[in-house]
Amino acid sequence: MDDCIFCKIGRGEIPAKTVYGDDGVIGIVDINPQAPEHIVVMPRKHYKNVAELAADEAALGHLMAAATRIGEERGADGFRLVVNTGPMGGQTVDHVHVHVLSGRPMTWPPG
Repeated sequence: MDDCIFCKIGRGEIPAKTVYGDDGVIGIVDINPQAPEHIVVMPRKHYKNVAELAADEAALGHLMAAATRIGEERGADGFRLVVNTGPMGGQTVDHVHVHVLSGRPMTWPPG
């Protein structure tokens, strides 16, 4: 999608602090961190949300594997993966992405 901010980041048109990247996904430091370590991992190809991405199981698996690797590398004592879907789920950018949160105790319930 030409006007999607995450697509533009994935194409390198908008600068971001990249911590991970391969042909399928990119991981960037969140500009509004909710934890000491807050990385956003997204596919380079546009999918509106995780429900849409689920039709491509290989891409879904690749996204989750990359997010998990980042969490293991950056979250020494544990980490949380969050995927918001739709307005009621807290999704604010219509491009599927995984938040990798670590560096502090995570409470339950979230939100």
